[in-house]
Amino acid sequence: MAMPYGLKRELFDVTSVKGSVTVRPLTPADRDEWQRLWALYIEFYRTSKPPSLYDLNWARLFDPDEPMFGYLAEVGGKPCGLVHIIMHRSFWLEGPSCYLQDLYADVDQRGTGIGRALIEHVYTVVRAIGGERVHWLTEETNVTGQQLYDRIAKKSGFIQYVEAL
Repeated sequence: MAMPYGLKRELFDVTSVKGSVTVRPLTPADRDEWQRLWALYIEFYRTSKPPSLYDLNWARLFDPDEPMFGYLAEVGGKPCGLVHIIMHRSFWLEGPSCYLQDLYADVDQRGTGIGRALIEHVYTVVRAIGGERVHWLTEETNVTGQQLYDRIAKKSGFIQYVEAL
């Protein structure tokens, strides 16, 4: 697999600061905190994933040919949030699109601006590489998340259908 649009990974090595929140790219030294946060995200959606998928995704996040990236939010140097993005092409746009796949903030940090800082960081990164759209999904029951999403993005009006193969 190759990165769409000939994009280079170094274009995604962006750090941003919003108030007391720093959002930065994942590094190989972040494995334990990344795994903790992603496990809590998976648990939030009432499911589980095998250790092999954690290993595979961690490898993908650092593979130069994979269009997948991860960022940590930190407050006072302590990781407290996570976002994963996947860059892709679209028949509807000339430039890159970004699927914001996973967004998580520690329970004790919700309502403090972590989620907003993570999403706005993604906007900054995607704009900088000439991207045209960031899109994501959430469960209908994620009312707390939707309160933020309704302020910083528009609902598409589409309904998602899925068939596991």
